[in-house]
Amino acid sequence: MIKTLLIEDKDIWEKFVLAYPQPSFLQSWNWGQMQENLGKKIFRFGFFQARKLEGACLLIKQEAKRGNYLEIPGGPLLDWTKPVYLDSFVNLIKQIGFAQHCVFVRLRSQLRETLANRLLLKNLGFVAAPMHLHAEDTLLLDLAKTEEGLLRQMRKNTRYLVKKALKIKDLKVVQSSNAKDIDSLYQLQLETVQRSHFTPFSKNYFLQEFKAFLKDDQIRLFKAVYQKQILAIALIVFYGSQAIYHYSGSSTGLRKIPASYLLQWEAIREAKKRKLKFYNFWGIAPSNQSKHRFAGVSLFKRGFGGEEFSYLHAHDLPLKSKYWLIYLFETLRRVKRGL
Repeated sequence: MIKTLLIEDKDIWEKFVLAYPQPSFLQSWNWGQMQENLGKKIFRFGFFQARKLEGACLLIKQEAKRGNYLEIPGGPLLDWTKPVYLDSFVNLIKQIGFAQHCVFVRLRSQLRETLANRLLLKNLGFVAAPMHLHAEDTLLLDLAKTEEGLLRQMRKNTRYLVKKALKIKDLKVVQSSNAKDIDSLYQLQLETVQRSHFTPFSKNYFLQEFKAFLKDDQIRLFKAVYQKQILAIALIVFYGSQAIYHYSGSSTGLRKIPASYLLQWEAIREAKKRKLKFYNFWGIAPSNQSKHRFAGVSLFKRGFGGEEFSYLHAHDLPLKSKYWLIYLFETLRRVKRGL
């Protein structure tokens, strides 16, 4: 018999999440803490069998004018091959969803994008969501190779620009754990938005993520500085076996200086120093979508090498008939924004 219980002990939660075959920082204790700091209601549930913790799920209540919903990013973390866990999970989210007056539940699991996995969720009552939830197509760089090996596997032009950047006397990459530098990330993100046309995150969103992960030394800001001017900045999360290139921004000025290339290289080197297994470039556009809004940055990321990995697209579990109006609204918005 499976019991679902709230977990309030950080050590118990983190021990399980980090031992999961493919842990996600989106299910970490600190991601939940960040959401609480943003004013969201969260639930950390554990799935127990014979008093042993066998699964975990972070639920985040999102309040929206079109209808409240529960969000499960990078989860749940359980054995997807055992129906007893899946039934318990679905029963749980239905119970919490109805109790919290939610219209639907949206998840982006750690499952790989396959027909079998799509059918698995369909049989549980889920439908493919009209919108994505966090990165679904990612690029993982194996850090087992030496620095020379990593350089050799880069695209020729990328390798050239990294080496060129290393030779520029006044260009350097500085790591920061100072929350004041979030201002620079926010401002450079706004410059990037003007070029790439995507919806920016708020400064408080960046700040709360930074504060939540900083206390466990799981996050750093990397700044590419040229003659005291920040040309590029990135927020790198270190969790489990991965370093995740989560958010970034770059200046529209001095575009001929390959600051972003040096920033990536130094972040990769830091990940190796921390003895991590992978450097995760996070979101990329599918290779067959040249007009995707992330196509340009994806070309940049792919230049460093790595293996592409696609998570199963976000899926929704409808709880009320109103969901289908939301489905139509989000579909139209996705088309309009070219997402």
